[in-house]
Amino acid sequence: MPRRFRYAAIALLVSLLAGLAWHLGRPLPVPASVTVQHSYSIALEAAHDGKPGAARLLYQQMARTDLSDIRRAGLLAELPNYPSPQALKLAKADLAGDQPLVRHAAIDCLVQLVSRAQRSLLLGPLLSDPDLEIRFHAARALLDLSPDDLGLYFGELEKVLDQYIGALQQQPDDAAAQLQLARVQLHNDAYAQADAALQRARTLQPENLDTVPVAVSVLEGQHQPDKAREVLADQLQRHPQSAFLQYQLGQWLLRNGAPEFALLALTRAVELEPDNQDYRYDLALALHGLEQVEAAQRQLDEMLRRQPANRKARVLLIGYWKETGQLQNVQILLAELEQQNPDDPALQLAQ
Repeated sequence: MPRRFRYAAIALLVSLLAGLAWHLGRPLPVPASVTVQHSYSIALEAAHDGKPGAARLLYQQMARTDLSDIRRAGLLAELPNYPSPQALKLAKADLAGDQPLVRHAAIDCLVQLVSRAQRSLLLGPLLSDPDLEIRFHAARALLDLSPDDLGLYFGELEKVLDQYIGALQQQPDDAAAQLQLARVQLHNDAYAQADAALQRARTLQPENLDTVPVAVSVLEGQHQPDKAREVLADQLQRHPQSAFLQYQLGQWLLRNGAPEFALLALTRAVELEPDNQDYRYDLALALHGLEQVEAAQRQLDEMLRRQPANRKARVLLIGYWKETGQLQNVQILLAELEQQNPDDPALQLAQ
């Protein structure tokens, strides 16, 4: 073989081997489904942990049309910490969809996302929804609103509550249904009916502590505060390490004009369950009510350390820092909030 052909053949072989090595060395392409799943996980983690850019990632994922119902519901659960016109638009779109699980999640989201007056406007139309369970869920979400807040939907809510009561009465062997029936009857000031449903729930689940605050409310509604206190005392004696009962005692003491003693109970609840954000938030409110502002600030600061995405705690702490003139701390909290969600309404109010 002539030398030049031999060199050409060798060069060709080398090129082929190099090309093969390059091809084998390339990373395998990532399937689209894996990339999408990875993006969802990143967005959910960012939203849950209050990371910079969390709102943008959350909105991007919620704009997708290929999410499973359970994943979409998971995103809706995080949305209340990232309010904006876009967030409201996304929640309203899911509320009007045709997937029951997503619609239920959207109702829960909007309860936290909007004001009481807006809640009535957004959820009131659902009281005439074709889906009975959606009607009932909307009724539960509107149950704590005043007639003024409900406006035109007051009468419609009463009709749906009558239907709901009828459905719950058909489930005498379901403890959860009977407890919910007691709550609805309590809302209607029907104390005898509420107590009867409550006793059925207690018979079915004697150790269910969720019955305790309902029992206390029934007794308070009947102007029997001493008996209400006895119920709490008895349950606390039986369950002294229950953070839930300590919290309920604190709330009862606040309602009955004993805020100093309420602090003891609320503090104990937080000690027993330090990650419970509701307990710590209400403790901060109680401390502030007694003009213990620095102590309230410490509780809210601890909340944000444990849960940076907690917008409610962040906004309240901003207000408390303003009260004490700690404007540098205010700016830090606002800067973190802007990193999380540059469209947050609280940023506009701060300008």
